[in-house]
Amino acid sequence: MAVPGFRHFGLKLLSVVLGMLIWLLVSGEQIVERALRIPLEFTNLPAQLELVGDTPAVVDVRVRGSSGALSRMAAGELVAVLDLRTARPGERLFHLTGEDVRAPFGVEVMQIAPSNVTITFEGSATKVVPVVPQLDGEPADGFIVGTVVADPATVAVAGAATAVARLTSAITEPVSLTGASAPVQDTVNIGVSDPSVRLVSPGSARVTVEISPAPVEWAVTVPVAPAGSSAEIVPPQVSVYVRGPRDARASGARDFQASVDTEGLQAGLFQLPVLVKPPSRVGVVRVDPPTVRVRIR
Repeated sequence: MAVPGFRHFGLKLLSVVLGMLIWLLVSGEQIVERALRIPLEFTNLPAQLELVGDTPAVVDVRVRGSSGALSRMAAGELVAVLDLRTARPGERLFHLTGEDVRAPFGVEVMQIAPSNVTITFEGSATKVVPVVPQLDGEPADGFIVGTVVADPATVAVAGAATAVARLTSAITEPVSLTGASAPVQDTVNIGVSDPSVRLVSPGSARVTVEISPAPVEWAVTVPVAPAGSSAEIVPPQVSVYVRGPRDARASGARDFQASVDTEGLQAGLFQLPVLVKPPSRVGVVRVDPPTVRVRIR
């Protein structure tokens, strides 16, 4: 039977020995102070509030500890944490002390600067804005950009109320159109220009860009016919300059109607505008001459 007080004697002895070794190791090290710049983190921000304006990202501290403890500190082990649970809209003053610094064992915070931090808070807001795709480059020669569609077409954003109210759209990463001669599709990230506003969802969009042959211009000589009566027209034909798809260039004079409206006019000499009706998919750019002399007998 084990004697009371001597149960697990080996483990207890080992603990004592290790403790003495650690004490000897630490007591033999020099106690030093060091100035450091450390990150400032915020916690417990109320759900309906946003930080606005410039907020400090770092603070300066002076810490004390053994030279070994300070040299063994890893990045992120020393962090100032500011509790914002008491925050309200407007400009607020918070106090920082050594107790607000998360430090490893054996390291003591002696001083922190600044000891007061001013932060401005504003109420949160959300809204839905359109997604505007950004395009980069030019299609191949002879092609133009047609319709541009983003899916989704809108996204929800959130942030400080005044910043959200100013925001009119979200944008995408640029979609490259360089040398394109066919429709382009790409999935790209969505973002907003104001850093105080964030996306609620989603974070990407599928952008489809139609690429079509560029329209061409050509001229057609078309005879002018009177509408509503017989008359003498000078000149009897006009040059019609039109624009349309390349495959519509086969349209000839017989596919156009050029006329003047003489309805209700008595005998006499008139200068009347030429009216042109083009075939489908073709638009009239100009008519030369735009008017003709009409003699009604």
